[in-house]
Amino acid sequence: MRRQAWQQAGPALGALAVCAVLLFPIWWMLVTALAPSDELRAYPPAFFPAHPSLAAFRTILFDRPMLRWIMNSLIVAGLSTALTMVLGVLGGYALSRFSSRAVRAVGMGVLLAKMIPTTLLVIPLYVLFREYGLLATLTSAALAHCTVTIPFAIWMLKAYFDSIPPELEEAAAIDGTTPLGALWRIVLPISLPGLGATALYAFILSWNEFAFSRTLLFSEPANWTVTIGIASIRGEYIIAWNEIMAASAIVAVPIIVVFLWLERYLVAGLTAGAQK
Repeated sequence: MRRQAWQQAGPALGALAVCAVLLFPIWWMLVTALAPSDELRAYPPAFFPAHPSLAAFRTILFDRPMLRWIMNSLIVAGLSTALTMVLGVLGGYALSRFSSRAVRAVGMGVLLAKMIPTTLLVIPLYVLFREYGLLATLTSAALAHCTVTIPFAIWMLKAYFDSIPPELEEAAAIDGTTPLGALWRIVLPISLPGLGATALYAFILSWNEFAFSRTLLFSEPANWTVTIGIASIRGEYIIAWNEIMAASAIVAVPIIVVFLWLERYLVAGLTAGAQK
């Protein structure tokens, strides 16, 4: 009887331990954000602030342009995600439904593009945007982020489109529907879980991106995103860890909201794409 109880409690305890490990960084971020400056370097470190304070949050929200940084990141991530989804749907659908040698070569090229490190793309994009007058604009950051998100979106959506029977589109073609009409009226409504998962991942990638934004936007502080803004909080001699953690906690809120909104699509999309 006791052995059976332990067998039933074992998986629950294991899941609890895993959740504790995964959630500890979030807890430590909140503890550091609420800790007064004189408690930040206390030894041994306290897992509960003795005198919690919201001073760091007030400093971040009222003494620094945090809201502007968040708005800039929302604009960049929104533009990047929208463009990624449009091109990702068209590219993934083409790779899924057409199997010619040229299409397969394009697909391999997209896959190889995903493997190119960000550091190799920064300088060419910097020169390109400077030539076209887009340097230090939010548009340049959004376009740069697409170089990372679009290859991922194309291949993830291709895997999901492969799981949809092409007979549905053939039946629509008999009724006079064009290929784009079938994609819009039949394939996309069925693909909502995959679209949601792809959009969420593309948004998170763009929201957290630093290298492109740091290079392209640094000369224009009014267009800084949250990643650049948080990096700028670090002083020359003193690092205000409570302010950095307070800003990080505020930045995490939009991601949590978007994740909770699309969570059901995320789980379904990541699993359904592997089914044929």
